[in-house]
Amino acid sequence: MKKAEFIQAVAEKSGLSKKDVQKVIDAALDVITETLKKGDEVAFIGFGTFTTSMRAEREAKVPGTDRVVKIPATRVVKFKVGKKLKEAVAGQ
Repeated sequence: MKKAEFIQAVAEKSGLSKKDVQKVIDAALDVITETLKKGDEVAFIGFGTFTTSMRAEREAKVPGTDRVVKIPATRVVKFKVGKKLKEAVAGQ
């Protein structure tokens, strides 16, 4: 599902206009992004939790060659699935 399809589905389910739904979704994504950039977590009980963690510097081989390159340390986003979402997807 693409963003436009998601906005359409939320608009139909909520009875709001697509324009209003788009504003809300854009604002929500901005808040999530800003919160994760600060290093805080975003938790939706039952749905899941967005967090960040540091991935250490490492070495990797380039496929097809014997060349080894260093991959610098970086901060990555992680998502832990909540119980209700996990059960809904599993069909329970």
